[in-house]
Order: sequence, then C-alpha cells, then structure tokens
Amino acid sequence: MKIYLVQHGEAEPESVDPDRPLTAQGRQDVQQVAAFAARLSLEVGQIRHSGKTRAEQTAVILGEALSPAGGVVTVSGLAPNDDVRPVAEALASESQPVMLVGHLPSLARLAGLLVTGNLDRSVVQFRNAGIVCLAREEDCWLVAWIVTPEMARV
Repeated sequence: MKIYLVQHGEAEPESVDPDRPLTAQGRQDVQQVAAFAARLSLEVGQIRHSGKTRAEQTAVILGEALSPAGGVVTVSGLAPNDDVRPVAEALASESQPVMLVGHLPSLARLAGLLVTGNLDRSVVQFRNAGIVCLAREEDCWLVAWIVTPEMARV
C-alpha cells in the first residue's frame, strides 16, 4: 500500500490575497510534477485535500493529470494545524493508494507519526508541489521516494 503526501504549490502571501491561491510559479511547479507523475503511471484511487484554496488548486491539477477513480475530494484533518492522528488511523484501513494534499506542519507530523510513531519526529523535508511516497510493508511505513519540482523539470 502506498500513500502520496503533497505539500500544496507555492501560494500568494496572505497580505496579497487572504484566500492564498497558487502563484503562477506554484501552478507551473504543480503542473510539472503532475505531468511527471502521469509519465510514471502513478496510480491513485483518490486525491484528498484540506479545502483551503491552495491545496484544492494543487489537488485539481494533480487530478487532471492522474484521473483518480475516486475523484478529488475535500476531507478534514489536512489543514495546517489539524490533529493528524485520525488521518493516520484512517489510512490503516485503506485498500488503494491515496494522495493527500495539505500543508505544513500537519504533513510533516503525519509522516513522522506513520514512519516513527512520533508526531514530532521529522523524517522528510517537504517542498512546495513535491510528492513524498510512503509505502506500508506489514505494519511499518517507509519513505519510498520523493519528487520535487526541480526533478520533474528534467
């Protein structure tokens, strides 16, 4: 079983736009990463996002490239300061790969919890528009690979 953790693309500062949509560069980075993931034939059953504008825009771009059977949906637990334990518990019963598009620090806390059992343990450095693949082997999650926007440009 695999899950894909994606930090939203670069967003406008709150002082420019309180909704914090993606910048032009953020949109371009997400499109490049999404195209790269499609070339890899990345299979995702569903893409879930926090509902915040920047995460939703990122998820929609990824959804257009990957066409998940379960679509692109808003879920709770992926906002920047949400408690990630319910998300981690829900992932234990997943039968298909899912992509979670969210924010820091919650994505870092989720990765730490899954890989080490400790919310406060950092296991990977997230990048805007990057994908972190975690793979579950028996009862253990491992960091399988990471793709950054710079890698996707090659």
